[in-house]
Amino acid sequence: MKILNVDQLLSEQIRHTPPSFIRNILNTAADPEIISFAGGLPNPATFPEEALLASMERIVCTYKSRVFQYSVTAGLPELREAVALRYRQKFGLNIGSDHVLITTGSQQALDLLSKVLLNPGDGVIIEKPSYLGALQAFSQYRPVFHPVELTEDGMDPNRLEDALRYPVKFLYAIPDFQNPTGLSYSAQNREKLRELLSDKNLVLVEDDPYGELRFEGSRLPYIGAGRLPGSVLLGTFSKTVTPGMRVGYLICENKELIRHLSVAKEASDLHTNIFAQYLIWDYLQHNDYEAHIASVTALYKRQAQAMTDAIDRYFPPSVKSTRPRGGMFLWITLPKGISALSLFTSALEKKVAFVPGDPFYIDERDVNAMRLNYSNADCPVIEEGIRRLGELLWEKIEGTKAAGRMRTFPSYPF
Repeated sequence: MKILNVDQLLSEQIRHTPPSFIRNILNTAADPEIISFAGGLPNPATFPEEALLASMERIVCTYKSRVFQYSVTAGLPELREAVALRYRQKFGLNIGSDHVLITTGSQQALDLLSKVLLNPGDGVIIEKPSYLGALQAFSQYRPVFHPVELTEDGMDPNRLEDALRYPVKFLYAIPDFQNPTGLSYSAQNREKLRELLSDKNLVLVEDDPYGELRFEGSRLPYIGAGRLPGSVLLGTFSKTVTPGMRVGYLICENKELIRHLSVAKEASDLHTNIFAQYLIWDYLQHNDYEAHIASVTALYKRQAQAMTDAIDRYFPPSVKSTRPRGGMFLWITLPKGISALSLFTSALEKKVAFVPGDPFYIDERDVNAMRLNYSNADCPVIEEGIRRLGELLWEKIEGTKAAGRMRTFPSYPF
């Protein structure tokens, strides 16, 4: 029998889609003895399990077969209106339910935007570094990427101005607690970017999975939502209620664009899981969502503080760290010439995992940076994991002699 040669059958689209680096790392770090800062996982302690169970029982008893039947592509009307109402009241956006499209997580929204807007060779402006899931979603449509350096205030306006000289279909940004760096755009930076984009015929995609998770400072206005006509805002319930339900949404005031996105979604999956949509909507109706978010952010604040305090204690002074004011991540910068990827195997030997910086860049290798997640580990576990990682960094960066002079701290039995 002839053996199927799959490689000869693959589309150019899938050939240009990189494998999930995170998935590979999560598989590698599956050992329960490994302290993993690699995933972008919410803390299971934040899942409102009892409230969700009550909602499950209520929606089955109340809506019966409707929660198990096919539904409309745009999403459950009640959930879309609940999203629109919240953004009208909390963020001042002049939107209705017809401006909301429910998606299977924000990840599907990234794919739909690419499917609707991109032809091979079209330009896309991204942050440098950028969310690796977005790079994976965009890459299958073979665009030309124009990375713009991130500063502590956000996208470098001068570099953005340079990138805007090229033909570009859309700009993708995560202005609040950016993945992977944890940085947030300043008010001045947002205003400057808005000014640069105001006369451009392109779509601004503001991805906002972490904006609700602010534990310091005040919420800043969106760059484009409610201000720029070519604006798409992405949101999700994955970081505040439960990721497993895969309920996200996009908000777009341009009805022509949202119509095309709906057509693309219908061709992709008909509609997002309707049981999950009813569940999230019922949960929102019967629980104090804002109080729940406050409890989540209080937890993440403690965990972020535990990680930054441990970094100050255990890492060499030549290693720099961002100081997030919300979200789930922070970014470690090593001295020049030190590849974080080269340290990964040694870190696993010490039973600790992180994400090297490489997959957050386009065509860059041996990046001297790593991403750490603090949301999915308790504070004592964070302390021990950072101690182990600090031990490795002293050994590899400062040398074994310097490591011998390092202060010693007690190990935790994990």
